[in-house]
Parts: sequence; structure tokens; C-alpha cells
Amino acid sequence: MKSTDSTFKLPEHYSFKSIWRITFPILVALVMEELLGMTDTAFLGRVGEIELGASAIAGVYFTILYMLGFGFSIGVQIIIGRRNGEACESGTGFGAIGRVFWQGVWFLAALALLTMVLSYFLSPPLLRGILRSENILSASVVYVNWRIPGLLFAFLTALFRAFYVGICETKSLTWNSIVLVASNIFLDWVLIFGHLGAPAMGIKGAALASTIAEGISLLFFVLWAFFTADKKYGLQTLVKPVWKEFKHIFSTASWVMLEYVLNISVWLLFFLFIEHLGEEQLAIANIVRSISEVPFVFSAAFASTAATLVSNIIGEGHPDGVVPIIRRVVMLCTVTMLPLLAIFAIFPHQIIGLFTDIPSLIQGSVPTLWVMCAAMLLTLPWNVYLQSVAGTGDTRVCLRIDAVALFIYAVYCTIIIGILQSDIAVCWTADGVYALCVWIQSAIYIHRRKWRNKTI
Repeated sequence: MKSTDSTFKLPEHYSFKSIWRITFPILVALVMEELLGMTDTAFLGRVGEIELGASAIAGVYFTILYMLGFGFSIGVQIIIGRRNGEACESGTGFGAIGRVFWQGVWFLAALALLTMVLSYFLSPPLLRGILRSENILSASVVYVNWRIPGLLFAFLTALFRAFYVGICETKSLTWNSIVLVASNIFLDWVLIFGHLGAPAMGIKGAALASTIAEGISLLFFVLWAFFTADKKYGLQTLVKPVWKEFKHIFSTASWVMLEYVLNISVWLLFFLFIEHLGEEQLAIANIVRSISEVPFVFSAAFASTAATLVSNIIGEGHPDGVVPIIRRVVMLCTVTMLPLLAIFAIFPHQIIGLFTDIPSLIQGSVPTLWVMCAAMLLTLPWNVYLQSVAGTGDTRVCLRIDAVALFIYAVYCTIIIGILQSDIAVCWTADGVYALCVWIQSAIYIHRRKWRNKTI
């Protein structure tokens, strides 16, 4: 008799312990990476409101560009996961993973260089057209110009992470993230405030510190892969660009690229609305956004694990294991995130005080932080389900789900922020609206099982 989701017994390498073993290094890596933005916020929060607000706008703008490469790397991760599952099942074919990786290297290097050139000419007029405050505009342009060169490092680093997550070997992510964040914190301290004989560069120093830290992070991955990666994957053997193979990869990865760019673009819309409410409201939004990234990375780590495990188990020929895997990941995600949200809700002043010492900003951020915690509490599984859809290989559906949710999100923001000019705490309810829309659509798609015959 053919097994069903309720009767299928997951293999041992999909146990709760194994899922956590894969997730934990991803979680540590994401938490450490978020410390880059949080470090900038914490340091710039002691420089001034203008620098703090500008780093929020410019940071989201940079993230939109970064998501082009990151989205492509997630598409590569899904394909690597499928190839790894197929190779583990048959015992051969691991070399295909290296070929996928190298096609990604050529594409992302070219994309980074093109994006850097275009950004140099287009970013200033684009930011000038959407920002009202001249002070915020001037500081934002400075930040972007010093941050954009880091795209090449960031794109290729994301590709290395995609490789290690795709083959379910995530230990290197922890060490890489430690190197990244330690470098960034030290360089922020030196360049923002002018220690060790360096000039005090302010917001320019924050951008330059992150760029240099990402270069160091990429160097770490190159050396790690060269000396430790199993030669069966073929990473150490240079593979020239092959149009046929690239076209196959792009047919999956392109939809993920569009999804991630669209997702972050609406974040930019949110901050532009808030910027029109005033510099103090924008500063509050940046503080709470930085805090919200901590629980979000927990969700993102489990979501990344779900995507690669779903892709792997389908590659192994066990599609009935998809729903049980998703349920296990959601359970672990929920148990892990609840204590964190409780700490934020119970000690809001202490948490916010880590990011600024300005009393009015601390007091004004408390209600928004509580709303953020409530929205997270109501929508814990949304990211796991969405990335599980991507893990099935049907990335076009993933884009459609996100597009519908983001349209509703944008309309909601337009009404609540743009028209009603609501308090920042009320504005933050938009997060909950978006997450619920994604969760409902993704769950329906997964349980309808139209993805079972999808090949990538």
C-alpha cells in the first residue's frame, strides 16, 4: 500500500535531533550576520537621529540590491539540495553539485559588478526622488556609496552558504559568522568613532566597516572550502560557464530572486512612509526593525532548513515525508522563539536601551516593540511554510504567494500610514497582516500536493 503523510516514517536523518543539528549553525550564522546591522544601529544611535534614520533607509535600499544575489543563491541551494538527495539515494552524481556551484559563481560575480556600476550612477537620483529630508538624503547617499562595493563579497559568500546548507553540512557557517561579526564590530568601533588613529567617519565608517568585514568573510569561506570540502563535490576544480546548465539553474533561481527583491522593496516602502511621519518616528522604526531581526532570523534559520530538507527528501524519492518534515520544523521553531519573544515583551526598556541612549527614543519605542512581539507570536510558521514551497522546486508559485501577500501589505500600509498617519505602533501591525497572508496561501499549496511531480 502506498504511504501517506500520516503513516510515512521519516528516515533517521530527518529526526528532531538531526533537524536541530542542521539548523543550529544556520541560526548562529544568521544571528551573527544580523549583528552587522544591529551593530551599526547601536553605534549610530550614539551619533545622532539623522545618522540612525539614514542607515535605516540606506540599509534597506542596499538589502534590496543584495537580495538579487541572495535570492539566486537560495535557488542554487534548492537545486543543490535536490542533487544531494538524488546522489545520496543512488550513491553517485555528487559532481553535479560542484557544476551548479560554479555556474552560480560566474553569474553572481557578473551581477555584482553590473549592480555596482548602475548603483553608482542611479542611487543618488533615486534616493533624492523618494526622500523629503535633505539631512537624511545626504547621509543615505554617503552610506550607499561606501556600502555598494561589498556586493561582490556578499553575493559570493551567500553562494558558499547555499552550498553548505544544500548538502546539510552547516558547521562552517558558525565559524564564518563569528569572523564576520567580530571584524565588523572592531571596524565599526575604529571607523565610526575614530579610534586607533583612524579619522572619525560616522555613517561613512559604518558602511566601510561592513564592506571590509564581508570581504574577510568571503576569504574565510574560500580557504575553508579549499582545505576541507570533500573533493567528490568538485568545488576545487574550476568549471567554465556553460549556457545550457546556467539556463537550467536560472529557470528555478530567477523566481526566487524576484520574490526576495519584491519582499524587501515593500520594506523600503514601509520606511519611506514612516520617514514622512518625521525623523523621530523613523528612528524608532529603525530601532524596532533591528530588534525584530533577532526573532526573524530564528524563523529564517528554520525556514532555510525546511527548504533544503524538503528538497533533499524529494530527491531521495520520498515526497510523503514533506509534510511531516514541515511539521517538525514548525514545532522546533515555535519552541525556540517563544522564550525570546517573552524576554523582549517583559524587558522592553532594557532591550531598546542596547540600541540607543536617547530617553525619548527608548520610551517611544516600547509600544511598537510590544506590537512586534504580538505579530511574531501570531505568525511563527509563515516563513517555514513559504520556504518549504520553494524547497519543492516550484519557485514560481512561491513568488506568486509572496506577491499576493505583499500587495495586501502595501495597500494596508498605504491606508494605515499614508492616509491615516497612524502611530508607529499601529503601523507595525502590517507585519502580522503580511505573515498571515503568506502562511495561509503556503499551507494550502503544500497540502494540495500539486508539487509532487515537479522536477528541477
